[in-house]
Amino acid sequence: MEKKSLFLEKFLLMKIRVLLAIFAFSVVISCNKDKDILNTLNEYNTEMESKGYHFGDVLNLPKEVTENAESIAISFGDKETSTLIVDPEFFTLGDNAVTFNIKKKNGEILTQDATIYVFAKNPEAKLTYKIVKEYPHDPKNFVQGFQLEGNTVYESDGQHGESRILKYTLGETTPIASTSQPEDVFSEGSTIVGDKIYQLTWQNKKGFIYDKNSLKLLAEFPYPNVMGEGWGLTYDGKNLIASDGTKNIYFLEVSDPSKMVRYISVAGNTEAYDQLNELEYHKGFIYANVWQKPIILKINPQNGEVVGKFDFTDLAKLNTKDPTNDVLNGIAFKGEHMLVTGKLWPKIYEVSIQ
Repeated sequence: MEKKSLFLEKFLLMKIRVLLAIFAFSVVISCNKDKDILNTLNEYNTEMESKGYHFGDVLNLPKEVTENAESIAISFGDKETSTLIVDPEFFTLGDNAVTFNIKKKNGEILTQDATIYVFAKNPEAKLTYKIVKEYPHDPKNFVQGFQLEGNTVYESDGQHGESRILKYTLGETTPIASTSQPEDVFSEGSTIVGDKIYQLTWQNKKGFIYDKNSLKLLAEFPYPNVMGEGWGLTYDGKNLIASDGTKNIYFLEVSDPSKMVRYISVAGNTEAYDQLNELEYHKGFIYANVWQKPIILKINPQNGEVVGKFDFTDLAKLNTKDPTNDVLNGIAFKGEHMLVTGKLWPKIYEVSIQ
């Protein structure tokens, strides 16, 4: 009886060990399978980062992922979609930080973070120019905002302790009027709205409003919370248009710039752009400098697509000695001609667009 009991005990123990081994093996297999799924998805997303998508494209995920999934959802923080289509309701132009949520057929959830790039469908035009005239510019001016009305230049200059709004006659360098900001203010973009000048600050989370004639300070305004910083500013006749150093451009109410009307994200056909800087609105398009790059983008204000690009490398080489500071930054229009300058540049160039 004792032998039979001992045999039964050994048999049960062996059976348990076998079952545990099978279970452990199945867990290892399952873990390896999960790794294979996630590795395959990662390889696909990494490859697509350079190729990018366009609105309307389908995310053709690998079979290794889809055949092992009961459902797949893509989350964007507070939004989520289970439709694997690049829909502008969820995606923006440029980079999109997302999380893939893969529900396996056994109910387990696998997650993976990724970046999905969305580009404009049409290639941007290569815009060319010809220099028609040169004007002197004060090389001490750290240009952040730049406008022309009539023959008067309105300029916002940056740097702590040196920030100011000023105006001067094109062709001269002596200010007609100038108003300085407090030591803690770093001035940024500016624009003309009727008889007023609006000016941004970099990290002070507020802007200034001046009388255009005297440059007397009239009021201050806060930024909308969505804007982290103040960079470029222009006006389309209806809304203020601001950049904050990201890929986004914000349309703000003139009567209350703390209220955002809408925003667009900017990208070209093969390239995403961020660090959008000084802005100018002209005949239905936004023109934008890109910080520390010798280019100016022509942007469709309806959808953020870059429709054209100027390459001012030759001018930048003549004026940029320090690539971190004295860079191309300043766009205005003189009729159909464009005026361009830069931070600490000694010249303003008038160019015809070819």
